[in-house]
Formats: sequence, structure tokens, C-alpha cells
Amino acid sequence: MSDTKSLLPRQVADAYVDDLLALDPVTGTYLGVRESSSRLPDYSPAGQEALAALARTTLARLDEAERLPGADSDAERRCGRLLRERLTAELAMHDAHEHLRAVGNMHTPGHAVRDIFSVTPQETEEDWAALAERLRAVPAAYEGYRASLALGLERGLYAAPRPTATFVEQLTEWADTGEGRGWFEDFASAGPESLRAELDEAARAATASVASLRDWMRDVYAPAVADAPNTVGRERYARGARYFNGTDLDLDEAYAYGWAEFHRLLGEMEKEAQKVLPGAETPWVALAHLDQHGRHIEGVDEVREWLQGLMDRAIADLDGTHFELAERVRRVESRIAPPGGAAAPYYTGPSEDFSRPGRTWLPTMGETRFPVYDLVSTWYHEGVPGHHLQIAQWAHVAENLSRYQATVGMVSANAEGWALYAERLMDELGYLTDAEERLGYLDAQMMRAVRVIIDIGMHLELEIPADSPFHPGERWTPELAEEFFRAHSSRPADFVVSELTRYLTMPGQAIGYKLGERAWLLGRERARERHGDSFDPKAWHMAALSQGSLGLDDLLDELSRL
Repeated sequence: MSDTKSLLPRQVADAYVDDLLALDPVTGTYLGVRESSSRLPDYSPAGQEALAALARTTLARLDEAERLPGADSDAERRCGRLLRERLTAELAMHDAHEHLRAVGNMHTPGHAVRDIFSVTPQETEEDWAALAERLRAVPAAYEGYRASLALGLERGLYAAPRPTATFVEQLTEWADTGEGRGWFEDFASAGPESLRAELDEAARAATASVASLRDWMRDVYAPAVADAPNTVGRERYARGARYFNGTDLDLDEAYAYGWAEFHRLLGEMEKEAQKVLPGAETPWVALAHLDQHGRHIEGVDEVREWLQGLMDRAIADLDGTHFELAERVRRVESRIAPPGGAAAPYYTGPSEDFSRPGRTWLPTMGETRFPVYDLVSTWYHEGVPGHHLQIAQWAHVAENLSRYQATVGMVSANAEGWALYAERLMDELGYLTDAEERLGYLDAQMMRAVRVIIDIGMHLELEIPADSPFHPGERWTPELAEEFFRAHSSRPADFVVSELTRYLTMPGQAIGYKLGERAWLLGRERARERHGDSFDPKAWHMAALSQGSLGLDDLLDELSRL
């Protein structure tokens, strides 16, 4: 482990990152550490315990660091608060053995093993030699993951049946993408001929390990969890909500807030829908009309280029007016997501040295026609001024923070809250005056309010309020949640199914968008009240984006001070 004698909190945090990367080369690759390219983590129970031991040791070191002279400066205090909150939340999840039932349609060890190959360097023969070694590590990584799940079964710690079934389907697609080849073999086919035999052999072994995991999940795991509940209850939900949001939430208040936002947004949507389709009975009738008759992009390559242009224009317009962007932050790439994943678009940040830029990813789900209304505010969210400006700015100012604050210390609700705030900011700045695009934006906002309602509602089995237009007085179930989602979203059926599976997989994560946005809006309002007429939105935005990650409690406090 790193030597941490007489270190201040930021130095303890950075020493933690060094030690973490030795255990987690997937994170190393996302950070752009070349030495990580050939390895995969140990997802076995022993590997997971090593991560927990590192967290416990680091917290003890932080106790000592916070007693040193200089530890009370703003920079040290802010980093120390984040490190303590994050490691405590992670240990709570570990000590509850959540890693022994980590099954779902995204963000599991099973997905991490595959997904990391898409961001591993692939430019040189040396890069591909490292990738061949990483391919050879796939079977052991999947075997370690299976060992953790098997221990979970032994201890009666079960994943939910619905996410389990979806994961089996995904593994099946990864094992055979067509013509008898798996995803890893498709990936390796792009490598140089000088390494062809080595890559093909390693890829075939990786595919065989996918098929083996799939068979075990289908034949052993799925039957064992068939009668397990799909929802987690209040105690597990509160623990997950703490981990994803960085605060101990009043879940009943958050549920009520979700309903308040639902009613507010429904009123706005009803007005906007009449501009799109006069006489439309509901906003979703107008959105269905746009699916058929609205502006759209034809072709997968064409939509990727269109999304790139949307982000490039946003950067050109916003830089110097509402943000001050370094040249390397201005670079972001639009990509098409590999098949076989979840339906939602996503973002991956730049490497620490920006040799790999930030990237937005669009899952096409087999489609070739893409309505514009469904894309504009989503790419303000995923790209600019959303995830990309925040995550890339953290990387840009990392030397003023700590490596931890700029990278692995990210709190989901902070980042997702900023991205949703970014959508609203573009509406405030007049970028969503087109009726189609604004109705799409409101539909996206409504989805985030619906998430708060159904994610909390179904996991806690809460009662649907009497003033609800949907099943008032009944208690939430996953089936009712899916029906409610379908009735109040323009998203296609496969997207809704994927989203519900995601909520069952990651309880407490989906609520962070709206609750995080609320923290960002309230922090801006308090800062505006403090500064009065001298409040400078551009300066506030850049200061806010340059402070690194924080949990929602600390975020609101710090935003109000800026």
C-alpha cells in the first residue's frame, strides 16, 4: 500500500486512488492508465474483501490526516468530506453483502468485463498485445464473479428474478452475435494480422466463458432466485439511496416531491402538446404523432454525425457566454453504443490526460430512424452542457482538487443532477423554443419525475395518492410501475422494460436525477440571494463545475457558498 505518513486529506485520497487502481484495472483504464490495459479485476469474494479492507484502512488514515495542521482549509475539508462519505457508503453496501447479488442489466461486474474493451486503447500493435492479455483474463474475471454470486446463493442473498432473466438474455447475445461468433470475437477481429492467432484464441476463450456464465445463470442461478422478490424494501433501499445520492434521504418527502413534479410537468406538457397537435387528448398522443410525422434522422451514421454537430454547436454558443472552457474540454465525441446493453444513452469521461476524449453513446436498439424530439435535450444531458462539461472540467482542474475528487469519488446524484439541470438551463437560455424539441424536453423531465415516484413507490410498496390519475389508493408493484411508466412516457416498450429492470437492479439510483437537479437549482438560488445584483451565472457555473464531486448534502452547502 502507498506510504501515507503525515499526509493531509487530499494526499490520503490520492494514495487511496493509487491503491485502488492496483486492485481495479477497469477503473484504471477509464482514467487512461496504460498499465491497466492488460488486466481485469478480481470479482471473487476475496477480491471484493480486498477493496473493503482498503476502504477501512483509508478511513483510519483520514482520521489521522484531519487532525493535522492545515486540514481545515476549504480544499482539504471538502476533499475529506467526500472521501469519508463515499467510503462509508461503499462499506455499508459491502457489509450488507450487496456485491454477492450484483445481477442486472447494467453496471454489474458482468457488464464491466465486456464494456471496458470499448474504451481500452486500440491504436497500436502494443495496445492490441495488451488487449490480447486482457482477453485472456476474461475467463478468470467471470469465474470470480460467478463465485461471488454462488456465495450469495449459499447465504440466501438473492438478486431479483426480472433482472436475472434480462442478464441471461444479454449474455446469450454476447455469446453469439451472429454467424457463430461472440462479442469478444467481433471485437478482436479489428486487431492487427500480426497478432491474429493470439487474439482469436483469446477471444474464443472469452466467448466460451460468457457462454459458461450464461449457462450457470440460466440453469442454476435463475431457478434459485425465481421466488425472490423483485423489490428490496425500505432498509435496503435506504442504503442504496445513500450510496447513489450521498445523503440520508427522507424517502417519503422525496416521493411526495416526485408527485409534485409530475403534476407541474403534466400541466406544461398539456400546453405544449397543443402546439404540436391541436386537439391532442394527451401529451403522449402528440408525441406519438411526432414519432411518425415529426422531424427525424435517417441512418445510424447520420444520427451519430447529427449528434456530434449538436454538441459542437452547443460548445461554440456557450463558451465565452455562459461558460469558460479550456480547449481540451471543448472536445467530445459522439459514438454508437455496442449492441447487447441497456437502452439508455450514456457518457464516458475523458482519460486523465485527455488523450481519450469524453464520449456520448447512443444505443440504437436495432433502429435506423431517430425522431429529433427524443434526442436534443438528451444530448444536452449526456454531452454539452451536461455530463461532458462537468466530468471533463473535473479532469481539467484535477491538480487543484485531488485525483480522487476528479475521478473515482463521483456521486451519481451530483453528476445526474447537473446533467438534468443542464437540460433545464438550455430551456432557460432559449434553446428549446421549437415545439417538438420542447415537448421532448418536458417528456424527458417527466420521465425523471416518474422515476422518483415508481422507484421509491414500488421498492417501499407505498400507496398511490388519492389525487393521482392512475390507480389512486392502490399500492405500487413492479407491474403497476411499468403500466404507469408506459402511460406517461413517449419511450418505446423495450426502453420502458429496460428502464424498469434498471430500477430493480440499482434501487435508489434513478431518483438522483430529479433530487440532484433540485440541489443544483436550490444551490444556485441561495448563491443568487447571497450575491444579489452582483451574481454572475457564468462565474458561478465555472466555480461549481470546478469543485469536484460531492454528495447532495455537501453539494447544496458548497453551491450556496460560491
